[in-house]
Amino acid sequence: MQMGDSVFMFFSALLVWIMTPAIALFYGGMVRSKNMLSTAMYSVGSLAVISVLWIVAGYSLAFSTGGNAFIGNLDWVGLKGVGFTPNGDYSATIPHNMFMMFQLTFAVLTVAIISGAFAERMKFSAFILFAILWSLLVYAPVAHWVWGVGGWLRELGAIDFAGGNVVHISSGVAGLILALVVGKRKNADAAAPHNLPLTLLGGMLIWFGWFGFNVGSSLTINSVAMTAFINTNTAAATGIIGWLVVEWIINKKPTLLGAVSGAIAGLVAITPACGFVTPFASIVIGFIGGAVCFWGIFSLKKKIGYDDALDAFGLHGIGGTWGGIATGLFATTSVNDAGANGLFYGDPSLLWKQLVAIVATYLFVGIATFIIVKVVGLIVSLRATQEEETLGLDITLHGERAYHESNM
Repeated sequence: MQMGDSVFMFFSALLVWIMTPAIALFYGGMVRSKNMLSTAMYSVGSLAVISVLWIVAGYSLAFSTGGNAFIGNLDWVGLKGVGFTPNGDYSATIPHNMFMMFQLTFAVLTVAIISGAFAERMKFSAFILFAILWSLLVYAPVAHWVWGVGGWLRELGAIDFAGGNVVHISSGVAGLILALVVGKRKNADAAAPHNLPLTLLGGMLIWFGWFGFNVGSSLTINSVAMTAFINTNTAAATGIIGWLVVEWIINKKPTLLGAVSGAIAGLVAITPACGFVTPFASIVIGFIGGAVCFWGIFSLKKKIGYDDALDAFGLHGIGGTWGGIATGLFATTSVNDAGANGLFYGDPSLLWKQLVAIVATYLFVGIATFIIVKVVGLIVSLRATQEEETLGLDITLHGERAYHESNM
């Protein structure tokens, strides 16, 4: 065990942890003032429920080494056998329970991201039940496929440095299914962000936390970690530029909300590739990520007609899909000899493996999420009533307001 790596991973876990409260601010500022607290409660609920569930069974299902190609077994239930001694299958230089906590922050964040799709209309009780089932039945298996010992996508050779499939595509696709099943908000066309400075604060904290998300996924301080650090910041910056260029051309004005959204789009796009590609490639990946996510939100969503309230699919689903493809194009063993060469470095097979991983994730997450939502709907009411939506979920579901009446 190395003390330097342990300190590094402790700090990285803290950075990723702060991303979930940051999501609460980012999302909360984008909804109407009467729904600010209820939107934030989805993130707080994720922190509470998934933190416990991961200890009880989630980590074992995702990462235990005695399972099969599709899911781990129950050997590590309740963290049995998961202690301070490193587990060489994942890292020989940090405590096993440190690795577990780092992965816990990913599991929590993924569920919080999904909540952006159904903000302003889904009951909190339905969300909690959904979060429990989805984390165990969807997130844990996909994490095992990609990162767990014996996982079938890991064995196939598909690569995902920090969660393009596991976190972003899975949360985006789940959000899309929920938006379709729950239905549109009342007066959705009239909905507008009530506090963009709050969204800016949340977005910048997300960017800050993303350094732990991506750089920490190296599990050590080395050249790959530093490249991931550079690539993460670069892609966020070019994501802003890509988004604003398209927005400026189409809508004639560059907006703050667009800039923050572009940064998130760039961060999502670089996540699966950050430890496998050169800094120059991160410029391209981030720029295209910003542009393609703008298209997904302002063109695709309107054409299909779904109400993904805060664009969980538009940012994370579409951005994560591009990121997975980009990894298959730009990855090079000159950056990370534990990775692979992509199409632009002479090996087209990696791109096909990435496409298999993306399609498999879409299909499994989409079908499983649909079934889970339908089951939850049989147990509790999924959606707030029209009266509750009109008055706002803050007061009707939680009995409190974010602002005094005179300031609303």
